[in-house]
Amino acid sequence: MNGVDFPVQRVLDGIAAARAAGLAPIKVNMVVRRGMNEESIVPMARWAREEGLILRFIEYMDVGASNGWRLDDVVTAAEIIDRIGAVFPLEPVGRAYRGEVAARWRYRDGGGEIGVIASVSQPFCGDCTRARLSADGQLYTCLFAASGHDLRGLLRSGADDEAIRRFIVERWTGRRDRYSEERTEATARRPKIEMFAIGG
Repeated sequence: MNGVDFPVQRVLDGIAAARAAGLAPIKVNMVVRRGMNEESIVPMARWAREEGLILRFIEYMDVGASNGWRLDDVVTAAEIIDRIGAVFPLEPVGRAYRGEVAARWRYRDGGGEIGVIASVSQPFCGDCTRARLSADGQLYTCLFAASGHDLRGLLRSGADDEAIRRFIVERWTGRRDRYSEERTEATARRPKIEMFAIGG
């Protein structure tokens, strides 16, 4: 793999393929976990600048039950911005659309931009616009949901478009998901669906 770890090479190959297909802008995500990769924040930012990529940093989240999440492992958005800004001065950019989850920052020298998803330190439940559909047809109204709504069963029952639309609208408008805003010892013990099962 030319001295590059296999997973990294796969990312590089994917970026090259996206460029060859004319896709732009290309965004790359990095989940930051204390004690594991926080020292890579600035090197990754530098690499993305040089490659002309938009890098999205994501606070380490307690999705699912298998990742051993602890609050102490979270590197906050503020720390990420401080680390990068000390090397490459940054300024905030307004969100591109309502419900955009990444706070955007641009380099003052015109070298591109980054984004930070701060769902732990700055939760955005009240403005969330993201529903998820699992491979087995369950509609999830929150990344931290314990269960979904059976959209597959409705589709297989022969429901028409209006019934399907009404089902989705009712589930969405009736949602009370506020996990990230309520994150406490009590919520930490709630059962959760693993992220891979609902498409991230």
